[in-house]
Amino acid sequence: MEDRTALPDAVRASAARFAASVSALTEAEARGPSALPGWSRAHVVTHVARSADVYTWLLALARTGVEPGPRADGATLERLLHEGARRDVPALAADLRASLDRLLDEVSAMPAERWSVLVSALAGWKHPAWYTLHRARRELEVHHTDLALGHTPAAWPAGFVAAALAETAAALAERGFPVGRFEAVDLGRSWTVAPTGPTAAGPGHALLAWLAGRGPAADAGLPAPPRWPQPPVPGWG
Repeated sequence: MEDRTALPDAVRASAARFAASVSALTEAEARGPSALPGWSRAHVVTHVARSADVYTWLLALARTGVEPGPRADGATLERLLHEGARRDVPALAADLRASLDRLLDEVSAMPAERWSVLVSALAGWKHPAWYTLHRARRELEVHHTDLALGHTPAAWPAGFVAAALAETAAALAERGFPVGRFEAVDLGRSWTVAPTGPTAAGPGHALLAWLAGRGPAADAGLPAPPRWPQPPVPGWG
């Protein structure tokens, strides 16, 4: 189960680490390739900034019950991504920090009773407002790794790894993924995915990296996981 009370501070810590890495970029590094095919590091930074804007919009809606202006659709976000990736490092860093500051301000302003309000992801599936914080932390940690600047999966916080593995196991169980169990040997945690099938065991961050498409499987005989992340199943967390 996700510790919701710890999520605001977890997001703040992830945001601070990501922003520090971006501020330290050279212009050559910003133009250089990220770990995501076809994206430079500047693309990754811009994507995270625009994603933070989306999460801010969702939290403002949950807090007030009123849409805080028009919602950016997929085509608009794609255009903003490519436009923003052309900027120099000071502009990239300033935009990122402003976007993250707006998100964190909205987090601080949220009344406790509004965290359970349902909001909709752009793909249409619904989730409570608190889950927006899990999405933001996931975005920051995994895309920090995608910058390919040394923030490897081994640097992912244990709480994030455990929560993401629990969520992923539940989603894959719902979709009939042919693996019996995930075992995070360093965390002392395991999750049942199917009644039968192989066990995927290893350090939690390595398991999550494999499931997220950011690392190899612990065993070459394991099936390839589907595109990650999957929408959460009802009742997760």
